[in-house]
Amino acid sequence: MSINRILTLFIGFLVLFSCENVKESASETSNNTQKVEKSEPTFGIVIHGGAGTILKKNMSDSLEIAYKEKLTEAISVGHEILKNGGTAMEAVTKTINIMENSPLFNAGKGAVFTHEETNELDASVMDGANLNAGAVAGVSRIKNPIDLAVQVMNNSEHVMLSGKGAEVFAETRGIELIDPAYFYTESRFQALQKVKQREIQNATKAVSNQNDPFIKNSKFGTVGCAALDKNGNLAAGTSTGGMTNKRWNRIGDAPIIGAGTYANNATCAVSSTGWGEYFIRGMVAHDISAMMEYKQVSLQEATQEVIQEKLTKLGGTGGVVAIDKDGNVSMDFNTEGMYRAHMNAEGELVLGIYKENQ
Repeated sequence: MSINRILTLFIGFLVLFSCENVKESASETSNNTQKVEKSEPTFGIVIHGGAGTILKKNMSDSLEIAYKEKLTEAISVGHEILKNGGTAMEAVTKTINIMENSPLFNAGKGAVFTHEETNELDASVMDGANLNAGAVAGVSRIKNPIDLAVQVMNNSEHVMLSGKGAEVFAETRGIELIDPAYFYTESRFQALQKVKQREIQNATKAVSNQNDPFIKNSKFGTVGCAALDKNGNLAAGTSTGGMTNKRWNRIGDAPIIGAGTYANNATCAVSSTGWGEYFIRGMVAHDISAMMEYKQVSLQEATQEVIQEKLTKLGGTGGVVAIDKDGNVSMDFNTEGMYRAHMNAEGELVLGIYKENQ
């Protein structure tokens, strides 16, 4: 074999070896890039504490601080659960428990009074992973109605139980019934007396209660939560004492799946607050999800159209908090204010009360 032939083969071998090294190096670089680009699963949580005529001029500094502190406490509990790999449903219920146990909100401890001067509480939950749901309505001896709603979802063949039947079921699940006196708060009781007095005044003057701003505002107040966990599952829950001075075992939207609460992993999780009759008629929570699914619009676009256009044209007032499958959040309302908070995967907190904070 000639010298030239040997040199040619040798050079060819070197070129081939260099190419393999380049390929290996490129492969390593590609793998490293993939590892760098791969991020932690996203998660997030959003809550509301009711909507209505909430004006800064009517709010004392101390009360505003109290609301913000309780909203922060509640959402932080849920965020910590999600951060540690907990489920969206657990985050929703534990977050709502904090608000149910506070007299600041119209749910649980702070529930408003009926015309008969009793307390009737409603709640619901929905799991976006399997569309399972549970709800209770008109209970008067359940400290945390949201927990009973979970029991209905997980341990019964039903979606909604009401009144005494729901409380009998609670006992079978080991949930202790409490004295209804637990729900008494002086501020809520006095609010009822004021509404009753206003109705008497309106009757004397032949004025419609329907258009009385004071009475209309008594229809608001609910707590709710929507969450996305690291596994990509969505959940939502809502709990309320209903409207002040309600009669005849009235039930609003809070325990009605599709109106007050809805969750679907394909789209979003929603919790509503406001004048419940309109949210029922508009099936507000489900409508937001349906618009995302069928019209392929964003969460923000869906909530904007449903709350600011559809609900408003219907004559309804209130708002929603919602989170989609990608962690995007909406806190939309058409009232003067809505107690609300949001925390993302980075732990950034957004708090709001008044309209100008939207």
